[in-house]
Amino acid sequence: MLEEFKKFALRGNVVDLAVGVVIGAAFGAIVNSLVGDIIMPVIGAITGGLDFSNYYTGLAKSVTANNLADAKKQGAVLAWGSFLTVTLNFVIVAFVLFIVIRLMNQLKRHDDAKPAEPAPPTKDQELLTEIRDLLKNK
Repeated sequence: MLEEFKKFALRGNVVDLAVGVVIGAAFGAIVNSLVGDIIMPVIGAITGGLDFSNYYTGLAKSVTANNLADAKKQGAVLAWGSFLTVTLNFVIVAFVLFIVIRLMNQLKRHDDAKPAEPAPPTKDQELLTEIRDLLKNK
């Protein structure tokens, strides 16, 4: 059973998938930082200092807090500002992935467009060519 698991775990597809998950997690952290630390503050500055992550609608009459964390402690809230931030994260990730895949496809097409160099003739082919040339000259 251990040998079978070793074969499964070391197959190329499983290792490739694991690498993709790790890179995807790191990429997600970068995009979250981009959105949370750069894009949303700029949008907040344009809209007059609004912080979308704290926008919510209280669903209970007991919710009177000024920020989302305290409001969640008081009762049910609809955290639509947080949802807006996560949606923006998704759109940015999808767009960046689109750009990356598009560039990779262009590079692949560019590599495919180059004609492959013909393989050098084998020893047999060289001998046959010499024989042909000798027969032509006679």
